[in-house]
Amino acid sequence: MTNIKGVILDVDGVIVGEKIGINSPNPHPSVIKRLKELHKNGIGISLCTGKPHFAIRQIISNAQLNNLHITDGGGVIINPINNVIIKKHTITSELARHVLKKYLDNNVYVEFYTPKGYFIQKDKVSKITEGHTHVLQQEPILLDNLPKDSVPHEITKIMPIAENETDKERVASLFQDFRDRLTLSWGVHPVILPLQFGIITAPGISKKQGAINISEASKISFENMLGIGDSKSDWQFIELCKYAAAMGNASLELKDLVLTKGKDCSFIGPSVDEHGVLKILDHFLG
Repeated sequence: MTNIKGVILDVDGVIVGEKIGINSPNPHPSVIKRLKELHKNGIGISLCTGKPHFAIRQIISNAQLNNLHITDGGGVIINPINNVIIKKHTITSELARHVLKKYLDNNVYVEFYTPKGYFIQKDKVSKITEGHTHVLQQEPILLDNLPKDSVPHEITKIMPIAENETDKERVASLFQDFRDRLTLSWGVHPVILPLQFGIITAPGISKKQGAINISEASKISFENMLGIGDSKSDWQFIELCKYAAAMGNASLELKDLVLTKGKDCSFIGPSVDEHGVLKILDHFLG
């Protein structure tokens, strides 16, 4: 038996899969039940996602995970049940305006996020909007001119969306002018592949920093923490944890990194569509 006192886990590809009505847009009931049981027994369960808090509010509510969670790629650390935000890292309005204009001028679909909602330009509504609305479980707010109309808002994340892996390279290259002033990471969602989601946050803000915030606030050491993910970007927070797991559907890169933790501290579980997180939790927590 391990001495795990807290679990930090990614959402899409870990507890949310591609089977609509079964494990999408919310996890399978068996997964919710297990998370609820663990939390009730004193294990801190923190979701870690590039999505905003309102997109995971139902999961948190159903599993009664009344603690802090990492949202917007580390941009907001929040307990949505109590609506308590302990960290909110914003992007300056002038910089946000330049980033949004750069992407729109290069025909990239882009959104920006605040603690209250997310926004897109009215004339950019498309099939991407429809798919992302399913993922986020909330309609976007439409603006006439995204860069100009963004100025009054507290922006915690900007999300350029690439059409596929090839387009991702183009979208990433457009970020180069801002790389010293902002942070860019990437995520995907199994339901709307091959779309690739850029996660632009304030400088130094990432899932790693979010995990540090969670550890400090909960007073749970990383020596007593399990990290679970499915993409290389999840290594940002998993690397900090003594115990590590990857899903069967995880990238080969992440699986290899997880196994560097050693036999007693690592595990590769089944895929998300097999509710693999249950096997991972059983392995480490019994």
